[in-house]
Amino acid sequence: MMYSHKTENPRCLLYKRGVTPYLEALEWQRSLLAERVQNPQLEDVLILLEHPSVYTLGQGATLDFLKFDPQQTDYEVHRIERGGEVTYHCPGQLVGYPILNLRRHQQDLHWYLRQLEEVLILLLSIYGLQGERVAGFTGVWVEGKKVAAIGIKVSRWITMHGFALNVCPNMRGFQQIVPCGIADKPVASLAEWLPDIHIEQVREDVALSFAKVFGVHFLETENCGK
Repeated sequence: MMYSHKTENPRCLLYKRGVTPYLEALEWQRSLLAERVQNPQLEDVLILLEHPSVYTLGQGATLDFLKFDPQQTDYEVHRIERGGEVTYHCPGQLVGYPILNLRRHQQDLHWYLRQLEEVLILLLSIYGLQGERVAGFTGVWVEGKKVAAIGIKVSRWITMHGFALNVCPNMRGFQQIVPCGIADKPVASLAEWLPDIHIEQVREDVALSFAKVFGVHFLETENCGK
């Protein structure tokens, strides 16, 4: 396990929200990042929320992985500054946005990606599921099916964007894309193995796993967030 080896426990603000419009959350992340670029002493942040149905493409993503014309569609589609290809967000999927100063942790993007995977693998173990990495890809799989996608942006060692864990969403939206540009590996949700799973409990357990892996001390804020 690749947990942080820092002896101190940095403070981290924890925001837990429900379904939040994508562009609202994006603006919030950008504001938090800009504040921390200007003042690196500000606390780390973890935002846990859900989004209405929306498709997002990484800054270098190809449109070939969309099965519809983004110029002629009722779907909400945004190209953003994270890495990676197209992904889908919707209610029932837990999205985590860590705004971390990696100078407090480790200035290594490969390490950071593996840590995010470790958070989710640890979370899955709580529910008796074996989370796995797949060589050459970023994310977490269960029994060969991808249950979590990861895409990040880092500016001056401050992170934004993060991970999306399929807890109990309606998976039909994934049929309109090649998720993460990986055509030969199916996507799934935790509800496939745990039909009675609730996102509220998973949100609490993800926070616990994150605190353990990154060695942070949460200062929980009002759930309304901003």
